[in-house]
Amino acid sequence: MNKYRTLAGNTLIFAVGSFGAKLLSFLLVSLYTGCLTEAEYGIQNIIYDTGNILVPIVGLAMSEAVVRYGIDKKYDNRKVYTIALVMLALGMTVFAVFTPALGLVSKLRGYCFLLYAFVYCSCFRQVASQFVRSLGYVKLFAADGIISTLTIVIFNVIFMVWLKMGVTGYMLSVILSDALSFLLLTAIAKLHKYMDLKYLDKRLMKDMLRYSVPMIPALIMWWIISSSDRYVLAYMVDDSATGVYSLANRIPTLIMLVSTMFYQAWQMSAISENEDKQVSGFYASVFSAYSSIMFIGSAGVTLFGKLILTLLTMFSENADGYMEAFHYSPILIASVLFQCFCQFLSTIYSARKKTVNSFWTSFAAAALNIALNFLLIPKYGIYGAAAATLASYFVCFVIRMFDARRYIHFKFSVVRFVINTVILSAMMVIASSEPKLCYLWLSLLFILITLLNFKAILRTVKKILEK
Repeated sequence: MNKYRTLAGNTLIFAVGSFGAKLLSFLLVSLYTGCLTEAEYGIQNIIYDTGNILVPIVGLAMSEAVVRYGIDKKYDNRKVYTIALVMLALGMTVFAVFTPALGLVSKLRGYCFLLYAFVYCSCFRQVASQFVRSLGYVKLFAADGIISTLTIVIFNVIFMVWLKMGVTGYMLSVILSDALSFLLLTAIAKLHKYMDLKYLDKRLMKDMLRYSVPMIPALIMWWIISSSDRYVLAYMVDDSATGVYSLANRIPTLIMLVSTMFYQAWQMSAISENEDKQVSGFYASVFSAYSSIMFIGSAGVTLFGKLILTLLTMFSENADGYMEAFHYSPILIASVLFQCFCQFLSTIYSARKKTVNSFWTSFAAAALNIALNFLLIPKYGIYGAAAATLASYFVCFVIRMFDARRYIHFKFSVVRFVINTVILSAMMVIASSEPKLCYLWLSLLFILITLLNFKAILRTVKKILEK
């Protein structure tokens, strides 16, 4: 029972920290739609997505290795952190040489220096925050999430509202927030004590690289699935379509908010309980409750999607143009749901150090995504991009359900899962097409999916509360 209580306790701490941070980030969309046109909002998302994919490449996915080896008590934390920082320094040095070449991409021209600064600060901030989490400082990790978001809000107001610097102002806000976060974590957790070149262990360095390097193409594959459609939309349609699609993607972030709270705690538990003989039963109980919560949450966001979008665009002068995003959001809600399930299964690869499997399962989904983007977007536009994303995540989930469970086999109710998927699919079709009595049907289906999943949640809660 202790492992259930530990998972529940850490989830609660991460929930307190993540909810405030993610809610503020979500509400910031209202500020962005008010300060940026649809085309500028599309460009901002392309630059931000480019930075996010460069971070694991330049940083050699060290933030992933820090969690896996930092939590494992077999390894010296000082060696783990020293190796991570040395790898980051080498990666940033090489990246500095190639940064000017980014200007060859028209959408990034004029933002090369800011992009380098973004990647630099984000790499060091991510490694520091994940290392703090691996040390067990979960409250500090959660607090950092809130503080970093608050600083982004402050800098956004200064650079975007007051100085009206547009996309440049947004990038400066993120860069300064990441830099302050790294300094804060270093000062409070005294991370400088863990950094010393005398702890540079070559054998451990090889092990960490053997673990992290396969994660780089895997993370690239995830980026392709989640972001490549924006580039295809920008070049095959226009920047305005990219902006609308990016806004439609913001609505499902509420589901990702709930998932992130749980995943951060679950990843720690999965690694810690890796050697437990009863780990299969642990996975089965947790996945049963987790999938139930995620289906209910997805149904709820689908039901209230239009209201959420209205709140996100209330400060925009072109609210009507942005409201088009509502038609695509139900498909993207389902996409994010299966993305969360894929993320849950990835903890098996992390715990068993099977990162190569993480890569090839992601590769299959990414290849499908690229093919569908070029096939569907020219004909169906934004609908095609959304459908390609959904198909990719669903295929990845199916593959991982067969593959990951070869290493930790856990039972799950296929019948209940299929029924949930069918109900949510019906809600997706109704919400996108908005027929007569739309919200009556959506409400009835939401009640049905809640009743179907309530028992599984209650069963896991009882396990946590048992003496």
